[in-house]
Amino acid sequence: MTDRRQFLKTAALGAAAAALSPVAGAAAAPAGKAPKTGIVRVTSTWDFGVAANHAAWAILSKGGRSLDAVEAGARVPEADIRNHSVGLGGYPDRDGHVTLDASIMDAEANCGGVACLEDIEHAVSVARAVMEHTPHVLLVGPGALEFALQQGFKKQDLLTPAADKAWHEWLKTSRYKPEINSEVRDYGAGVPVSKDNHDTIGILALDAHGRLAGACTTSGMAWKMHGRVGDSPIIGAGLYVDGEVGAATSTGMGEEVIRNAGSFLVVELMRQGRTPGEACKEAVLRVLRKHPSTARQTQVAFLAMNKDGEVGGYAIQHGFSYAVCDAHNQSALIPAKSVYGT
Repeated sequence: MTDRRQFLKTAALGAAAAALSPVAGAAAAPAGKAPKTGIVRVTSTWDFGVAANHAAWAILSKGGRSLDAVEAGARVPEADIRNHSVGLGGYPDRDGHVTLDASIMDAEANCGGVACLEDIEHAVSVARAVMEHTPHVLLVGPGALEFALQQGFKKQDLLTPAADKAWHEWLKTSRYKPEINSEVRDYGAGVPVSKDNHDTIGILALDAHGRLAGACTTSGMAWKMHGRVGDSPIIGAGLYVDGEVGAATSTGMGEEVIRNAGSFLVVELMRQGRTPGEACKEAVLRVLRKHPSTARQTQVAFLAMNKDGEVGGYAIQHGFSYAVCDAHNQSALIPAKSVYGT
């Protein structure tokens, strides 16, 4: 398998002139620059983000890299059988297949993703392998599985007894109507929810060297059509990182996020001077304006961190929360503001 760094080095020889442009020169410089605040911080979506943050903080607090931290954090809910929206234990599609989507990205725009991946527990780690060991950004379906096995990942059945039972119960009616905020069902947020949904963990980190990174991983919508892919593995939709500006991730109805290139939009709004919270709010309102009849009936939320470690989030519906971890508090859980609800 071609090593990604060698591939990029070879390609660069044919583009030496482009490397001299002002844009190319400006992009590389700030990547390792420490933020003005000196903050080291990790943030992630939903209540189960607290445990993910703890795993990430174990790396960040020792001076480790943000890229390693977000991968470690995302692996926690992937392995949690109580979590029916991410990884092992995720609810299957309508044909009984558990299919995973994930992406990862660093401050220098290195990125990788997998979509519709079956039989591999840690999709986020396969996404990182795509980033580091191929010339590609996204691998899907059987090709993603073949690559994962070549990289040494172990094949396993992801359909747990609880998920299989839920699927067979759903088959009695085959009613497909995703409902809002299902991801908090097993984590005590106190919001009325339904299993007939989906969701995601998105995680963003800033390390002691001022380097940003992000990851996003999900099993997608329960009872979706086989082959459906949401926003999570798509760079610019479910995740986007720019070391000069900040990072963003999304959660909720992936189709609405894809339509608006949501996470890229949030980062670009921060580039224009918005705070993370302001950028997330404006992106949510954009989603509502573009597709109001559908978006108003579902949940879409964004979470963002700028290069100085400031964090903010915003949602369409009440009930979205995000976890924040730093040297002062490793278990903060913040209810996000929303368009609807209190």
